[in-house]
Amino acid sequence: MKKEIYITDYNCVTPLGFDADSNWKALSEGKSGVALHKIIDNQEAFYASRIDSEKLNEEFSRFFAQNTIDFTRLEKMLLLSLLPLVEKHTISEDTAFILSTTKGNISLLKKQTELPEGVYLSKLAQKIADFFGFKTRPIIVSNACVSGVMAIAVAKNMIQAGKYKDAFVIAGDELSEFVISGFNSFQAIGSGHCKPYDKNRDGINIGEAAAAVYVTGCLSDEGGISQNEKFRFKVLGDSAINDANHISGPSRTGDGLYASIKNAMTEANVLSEQIDFISAHGTATLYNDEMEAIAFNRMELQNVPLNSMKGYYGHCLGASGLLESIISMESALHSTLLPSKNFEETGVTQPLNIIKENQTSDIKYILKTASGFGGCNAAVVLEKC
Repeated sequence: MKKEIYITDYNCVTPLGFDADSNWKALSEGKSGVALHKIIDNQEAFYASRIDSEKLNEEFSRFFAQNTIDFTRLEKMLLLSLLPLVEKHTISEDTAFILSTTKGNISLLKKQTELPEGVYLSKLAQKIADFFGFKTRPIIVSNACVSGVMAIAVAKNMIQAGKYKDAFVIAGDELSEFVISGFNSFQAIGSGHCKPYDKNRDGINIGEAAAAVYVTGCLSDEGGISQNEKFRFKVLGDSAINDANHISGPSRTGDGLYASIKNAMTEANVLSEQIDFISAHGTATLYNDEMEAIAFNRMELQNVPLNSMKGYYGHCLGASGLLESIISMESALHSTLLPSKNFEETGVTQPLNIIKENQTSDIKYILKTASGFGGCNAAVVLEKC
């Protein structure tokens, strides 16, 4: 019998707030972090979700006033998101440190004549791990936009395999010229606020965030999960499947996402009719949204309440899956389904039960999905305990 794995703590740093509570308050009021920003000098302002750098520096100085090490903007985001967790949970010889990111410190490449050491993901992970005194070698998950969801799965599977007793999973990506230029080359950036699954959607909004969760497989008498925990969510099942369709385009049949969901739900021993809520990827691009609709219908999940958080946070790349998992758990704790922001009229060929307004709901089983470049897809099933 496999060891049961739980998420018992989390935190996030986003344009809507520097902790989970402030984020939930903003979301429940319908606020969005997406606004017009001018980031590239020779390019017009565009809609994106960006953390105020001045506020970020103020918050960082408040908690790390005595620190003299030079940190990048992304590193400050990561440190702030992880700090409350390491203050409450012990780091031991059997604790894993897992970093999820797509581009890491890619901004360091700007105006550099030599390749800076900090641009390597391994160096970024080690720097954060060393700061907090982690004793194990960092694990890096960098698989495009499914990285955040996969990082949860990696923690679960490594603990179940007996490699670790618990894990701190952290995820982060920031807005950068590199990322913006890349999505511009695909003509994928929307002209306004993104509208996932909507008939009038025309592309994504890029976002940035950092998020962290504490994962444990210890029982209460082993010192892991105690009665002092405010909540616990069991990680019931996970799966990641690559459909190998195209470097950037998703499978038109949704094969990879369908298989990921099916595998995760099979491991979780949960039927389609038991799923209470789907936190979908929902990028507001033509092919992604359609592919998801097809996959959900193939799994007979078309009647399950569903939303995309991209209208609130934009697409935060390697942070999106972990951040959206956190918000899903917040939804369950508050018994509230959040609307898929900016959705008005269905723009996919298959039916979906897209949430249009705040709803009270008893949420026990959550399905979180993600899809990304290279044909990767991932799914995880969470249970509120």
